[in-house]
Amino acid sequence: MTFISRPSPNFDDRGRAVDMIVLHYTGMKSAEEAIRRLCDPAARVSCHYLVDEDGTIYALAPEGKRAWHAGVGAWKGETDINARSIGVEIVNPGHEWGYRKFPARQIDMVIALIKDIKTRHGVPATRVLGHSDVAPQRKEDPGELFPWGKLAAEGLAVGRYAGDEDPSISYQDALAMLRAIGYDAPDNAHAAALVAFQRRFCPKALAQGFSPLTKAALKWAATAMA
Repeated sequence: MTFISRPSPNFDDRGRAVDMIVLHYTGMKSAEEAIRRLCDPAARVSCHYLVDEDGTIYALAPEGKRAWHAGVGAWKGETDINARSIGVEIVNPGHEWGYRKFPARQIDMVIALIKDIKTRHGVPATRVLGHSDVAPQRKEDPGELFPWGKLAAEGLAVGRYAGDEDPSISYQDALAMLRAIGYDAPDNAHAAALVAFQRRFCPKALAQGFSPLTKAALKWAATAMA
């Protein structure tokens, strides 16, 4: 693949193998603004790759290094997400600056990039995640407009639930499923994790709590993400 090099100083030693890819949106007004921040030593944030809206891919940190993209988070009890993941920033203004659909060319190149990364690291589809999956208390990206179905069609990620409601699932079972999928969802602070799940797997039920559709999606995702 062809990358434009924009080296960031914001990384350190990884210390372990890669087994996860985390997708972000930049949440800034332009690609150049995002790149400047990701390359600013004072910001202490970075990523491995950034995909612009026109499909241009920038390489910021070596894959063998631990880029500082995920921050505090957890997935299936694993807490140092940066050490085990490749971070991909996807240019989009995000919810703060005018969240919008991702252009087809951009998504085509995200798909190509993930395929390329997988040739080196063998990351399974169940470990291609959104930033909000691993940090639901803090993050919303890549958001409910991200086309996970296109990645799923290529076998690169788990897609979205497209079935019916299931009101028979109990609250406790639904919460257990949320945790089994991988979300950090303690008893007294699971609301953010549930919203993150809805953004990722069933945006039609976004912010509807443990609705019948959400419960059905949880049951489906618990199997799909196993």
